[in-house]
Amino acid sequence: MSTIHPGGAAMAAPTPSSPLTGPRTLTLRNYLAYAAGDAANNLSFTMAGMFLILYFTNVVGVEGAIVGTMFLFVRLVDAISDVAVGRLIDAKKAGRLGKFKPFILWFSLPLLVSSWAIYSAKIIFPDISGGAAVAYMYITYILMGSIFYTLVNIAYGSMAPSITQVPAERGKLAAFRGYGAALAVLALAFIIAPQIRANEQDPAALQQSLFITTGAFVVVGMLLYLFLVFNTQEQVARPMATVSLRDSLRTLVANKPLLRLSLGAVLFLTGITAFSTLGAYIAIYVQRDAQYIAWNTLAQTLAIFIVGPLIPTLVRTIGKRSGYLLFGGVGILGAAVLGLAPLGEIAMLGPVAFFFVGIGLNGVNTLMWALEADCVEYGEWQTGQRTEGTTYAVFSFTRKMGQALGGFVGGLALTWAGFSATAASSGEDQAAGVAGNIQIWAGGLVGGFILLSLLVMAAYPLTEKKFREITEAIAIRRTNEPR
Repeated sequence: MSTIHPGGAAMAAPTPSSPLTGPRTLTLRNYLAYAAGDAANNLSFTMAGMFLILYFTNVVGVEGAIVGTMFLFVRLVDAISDVAVGRLIDAKKAGRLGKFKPFILWFSLPLLVSSWAIYSAKIIFPDISGGAAVAYMYITYILMGSIFYTLVNIAYGSMAPSITQVPAERGKLAAFRGYGAALAVLALAFIIAPQIRANEQDPAALQQSLFITTGAFVVVGMLLYLFLVFNTQEQVARPMATVSLRDSLRTLVANKPLLRLSLGAVLFLTGITAFSTLGAYIAIYVQRDAQYIAWNTLAQTLAIFIVGPLIPTLVRTIGKRSGYLLFGGVGILGAAVLGLAPLGEIAMLGPVAFFFVGIGLNGVNTLMWALEADCVEYGEWQTGQRTEGTTYAVFSFTRKMGQALGGFVGGLALTWAGFSATAASSGEDQAAGVAGNIQIWAGGLVGGFILLSLLVMAAYPLTEKKFREITEAIAIRRTNEPR
């Protein structure tokens, strides 16, 4: 078989890297390509996280609690799809493009088109409402999130351990993944926020605008996915035998770092997703200007460009676990500002709060991906089986559970705050006191859940020293295996 190295030429090899040359040092082009993959992912996934609930409440007229319940139900469906796709990936043999990239090529276009369909409800069915609107919401979101996004994202995330085993490179790869996601989020905010601001009292015009915009994302997203596929290389040697379901489950049960990381991720992402779900409402109803969707997101996104360059240094000095705790503490500070500062009177305090939450979010999220990659080696060291796909699928599922719970409690918080989708979709104002309630719920949810996550991760067992010992032991084991 042949694989494509970063320069674009084909090289024949029975394994992802030549035994004579060893794994190649990653280049800027490789990092940028990996970043492009998460930028493309976020054109669908983060678009849903930031704006799906606002679209269905303010354009289609579905109440927030109903949308929140949908988030919870659909992510439970992901329990099946994530593990099934992880198993599918682990069972696949590497071909010309490797083991993971074919899934991205096959399913990226359906992912982008299904995301476009989500925001086309009133274009396809102009009079849709009630139960039909809820059914449309469920069907399109399941197609996008539980099927096509799962197929693309599990493959994308599973690539990381196969690209490099060098801790500093893994940290940098995770940082570039964060850069790609951050740039996509920033683009979404500055593209969508002016549309919301201009059409706040005209749901039909907002529908038309979102339909055109998400259609354009199909083209942009495909270009980014193609750049990813043809400019990354799977080069970490792996056992050639196919891993059985029984062996995969045995590896996961023995993987204590993965289990603790997963619990920490569920708690952290519950708070962050609730925060993201309520973000647009904070700008519109608390700061009283939809353009603050963009300014708040800009402040949150700038944090990744401060955090990213620090990640390799933090990994080398204090380690990933301590870095996780440090960044989480900064996130709690941002939550306090978000919930307690007078944003209605001093709207610019909003970007300050979002910046500190962004430091926590981007720092912890970047380290999560590096920690997940380390868990692959831990599982192989414990059992002799390397299960990138299943390990990533389980971690992805737990992250989605956090996102599901966050979307659910965010939607409920809107209802508890007294928000009316009927009034919003009719262009009417909300009742007095709703804005203050939304602010308090947003700050309390994100701060409380981050704190719980830090309590879990304080006892994370896989230190940097232990990881080095594990990779050395794996290398010796492979050297002694019969050829």
